[in-house]
Amino acid sequence: MRNPARKCYGFFLMLVSFLVLSMTAQAKEIKPGIYAKNIDLSGMTEEQAEFAIETYVEKLKTVDVTLVAADGNEIVVSAGDLGVNWTNPEIVQEAAELGSHGTVIERYKALKDLEHENKVFPIDLSFDIQSINDILVKKCTKYDTKAVNVTMTRENGEFQVQGGQVGHRLDVETSIDIVNDYLTKDWDHAACRILLDVSEEKPRGSAEELASLTDILGTFTTSYSTSGSSRRGNVENGCRLINGILLYPGEEFSTYQTVSPFSSENGYYMAGSYLNGKVVDSLGGGICQVSTTLYNAVLKAELEVTERHNHSMIVSYVDPSADAAIAESAGKDFRFKNNLEYPIYIEGITAGKKITFNIYGKETRDTDSRKVRYESEVLEVINPPADIIYADASQPIGYIVSDSAHIGYKAKLWKIVTENGKEVSRTQVNSSNYKMVPRSATVGTATADPVAYEQIMAAIGSGSVAQVKSTVAAITAQAAANSVEIGEQ
Repeated sequence: MRNPARKCYGFFLMLVSFLVLSMTAQAKEIKPGIYAKNIDLSGMTEEQAEFAIETYVEKLKTVDVTLVAADGNEIVVSAGDLGVNWTNPEIVQEAAELGSHGTVIERYKALKDLEHENKVFPIDLSFDIQSINDILVKKCTKYDTKAVNVTMTRENGEFQVQGGQVGHRLDVETSIDIVNDYLTKDWDHAACRILLDVSEEKPRGSAEELASLTDILGTFTTSYSTSGSSRRGNVENGCRLINGILLYPGEEFSTYQTVSPFSSENGYYMAGSYLNGKVVDSLGGGICQVSTTLYNAVLKAELEVTERHNHSMIVSYVDPSADAAIAESAGKDFRFKNNLEYPIYIEGITAGKKITFNIYGKETRDTDSRKVRYESEVLEVINPPADIIYADASQPIGYIVSDSAHIGYKAKLWKIVTENGKEVSRTQVNSSNYKMVPRSATVGTATADPVAYEQIMAAIGSGSVAQVKSTVAAITAQAAANSVEIGEQ
């Protein structure tokens, strides 16, 4: 009689042998029921599976990704533009080994599990951060809009308030994270739409706030009545460019940035200006009278001056140390900040060959008992020495080009505050040094008359422009007399 246990054991050995042979024969092919994402890898070799997944990722590069920027503007790019890349190629080997490695029991169990439930490996993707950044900066931030503050103008003695506008700005750094996180964690590999991080920037000011700016905090006037037409035009043009500026608390004003560029297209003419101790014609000559007038109005309003420079030589329209120069070549600017609690409005007026700046705001100072004035203190006066005269043999006697002398000064400006008529503080505002420049002249000496030549050279040697002019007049008169005598003969 045959032993049943022995018979069962023999059958089990046969089953195991069959499974081993079956698994060995199919070891190079991925078992049925194994997927990568939604790609069926059944029956594929590792090479075939890798190719299939790479083909899938390559197609993903054409999938549209819509980025929603400021004000709902949509920018359509592809996943390829964002640098999509497959990052877990090791799943191919894992898929191939499933059901082919381990003990016989483990392999048998893995195959049985696949009969009941598919094994799906994820396809992990990464995106290029620099590519995302470049797209956001180049294609999305162009839809940003700046907030437009509530503004005002003054016409015919009345203020008119214009409403502001809300601005929108893309936060590039956080938007990079939003795009990358969504595509690597939540994306279903279909066309998608991603809302970027756009913040809203509210305008500053309100009609009610600006309506309260009716007090003149500071005003100052200078005259340009002795200026030529070109210089007058420059002063009036600079005043026009500044008129109507509104500064909110904390904002800084740059005179140079506001009135430049100094070009004919921007309304400027050739007129005298200081350069290296001389008066030369330049576009915008006279613009410093605009900045100086504004400077004194700013001082009276007690705003914070952040940059101020004196002229290289003294000016005639304000006291020493009360000027404020601007110069493109020297990098000089006049800047100030609104350090008050309320906005300020700058009104510029030119009339009757005078320029005036009024600074409007909300007066919070005690103007009844407290008074502010500014005093110029001259510390030193430097008078120019004898005239400097240059002989020019290329020009005839009678040719004289002269530059005026300029007295040098050292000065300070003081801010003096009184309360109920009693001085309570005296503060130095600035100090200034102005160059001394002697009077100079270039004198022609070319002549065929040796006597005239000796006379003009002697006059040059005297170091007196007045003596040179007198000698030139005498030589000219003598030459005219000689011409008359020759004609009579």
